[in-house]
Amino acid sequence: MTWTPDDADLHALVDGRLPPDRRDAVLAWLCAHPEAQARVDAWQRDAQLLRADWAGLDTPAALPGSVGVAAARRRLARRRRARVGLATACMLALGIGTLFGWQLRGAGVGERAPMADAVAAYRLFAAGPAPLEFDAGGRAQLQAWLHAQFGAAGDVPDFSAQGYRLEGGRLLSTPEGAAAMLVYQDRDGGRIGLYLRPRTPRLAAPGERRDGRLLAQYWAEGRTAFALVGPATQVRLRALAPLLRGAG
Repeated sequence: MTWTPDDADLHALVDGRLPPDRRDAVLAWLCAHPEAQARVDAWQRDAQLLRADWAGLDTPAALPGSVGVAAARRRLARRRRARVGLATACMLALGIGTLFGWQLRGAGVGERAPMADAVAAYRLFAAGPAPLEFDAGGRAQLQAWLHAQFGAAGDVPDFSAQGYRLEGGRLLSTPEGAAAMLVYQDRDGGRIGLYLRPRTPRLAAPGERRDGRLLAQYWAEGRTAFALVGPATQVRLRALAPLLRGAG
């Protein structure tokens, strides 16, 4: 097979947004490319962690109806033996995914604090031990992906004048589509995170909130929502968000 899916296809697979025929083609390609499969598996684990935190669950294992890529690959193998059996499985998976989305809405996801997923992503990838997918040397690749997903809103900011250097980034997934966390660090090892995701109706105006020891400043431009997250004790943190909003 000469066709190669791009990152948008892979994220759409994780999000459950690919049409069945394109989904099967992507899964077949992943079967022959284990390194790409490992990346997709990692993205799905990230998405599960974020959704678990957003929904107030303790662990990703508590998520109902989670359909992993490995399970999808098993369904693809069954498709080769029984096309009708796979079609039924796909319909069931679609129904489970839809049910999961409505369960999250019913569980009060829409009533949680603004950009709760941004704070969760910061704790995982900026303050926690989870590795970054791109280091500073992969900035060009990270920038290309952000532009593909968010257009001009996906420009990677340069905070060197403010004392922060880019450490790297992590590509993520939300119920509304692709997201990313960019991690910056100062000379003392203090870290801040810039989070991008699709805008939702709740983010109609800029604001900020405290979450434990963290400060999250959030705003939206066009179809993209942003959050700048870091320790509330970092005085310079408050000066960065106005610079970003002014640049937009």
